[in-house]
Amino acid sequence: MMRLTTILWSGLLLAAMALATANAALPETVGGRPVVSLAPLVEAASPAVVNIRVSQTVNRSNPFGDDAFRRFFGIPDVPGGTREVASAGSGVIVDAERGYILTNHHVVADADTIQISLIDGKVLDAEIVGSDPATDIAVIKVEADGLTDMPIGNSEDARVGDFVIAIGNPFGLGHTVTSGIISALSRTGISRDGYEDFIQTDASINPGNSGGALVNMKGELIGINSALK
Repeated sequence: MMRLTTILWSGLLLAAMALATANAALPETVGGRPVVSLAPLVEAASPAVVNIRVSQTVNRSNPFGDDAFRRFFGIPDVPGGTREVASAGSGVIVDAERGYILTNHHVVADADTIQISLIDGKVLDAEIVGSDPATDIAVIKVEADGLTDMPIGNSEDARVGDFVIAIGNPFGLGHTVTSGIISALSRTGISRDGYEDFIQTDASINPGNSGGALVNMKGELIGINSALK
């Protein structure tokens, strides 16, 4: 059964795996052709990775504390009101025809508005189709023509030692790409309240890259990056 797995990142593990990555060699061929650079793979996959900007309204706390404090010092009642906060993440287009994008639940949770930015700079409004906190996966949808999607691979075929790249678009200023290997499979004991079956990779996951793509050497999506502490 085809399965897409959330990716585990831990800063402590990055340091431990750095030496192994430095000593690893690139695969000799991809698609039957000699590998000189991962650039062709990145160029093919990047149009499917989008920036996600989320805004939400939160309650503003009253700076004068509780009622007894205000009455004692004669401070008038000042309602806390609300304020708008913004955050950013990444997503992966997996169905260009229907406009479906995969990302993390925590990227879009409690969002009032969601916008995505494509690689060409075009900005589109998006809506949540479904979101699951247990797996930290969400599906959002946009209405647009000419999108580029990423084929979904089978994470069951992934092996420890496989080369992978992680792609994100954290701030809408351009893509970030890191490479590494799969360090471990079926990691558990990380999230007490959620489903656990993580792929561990030593490819650095930068801030804002949550919801981005973990891609195998065939250019297929095998996981959604989730930065966990």
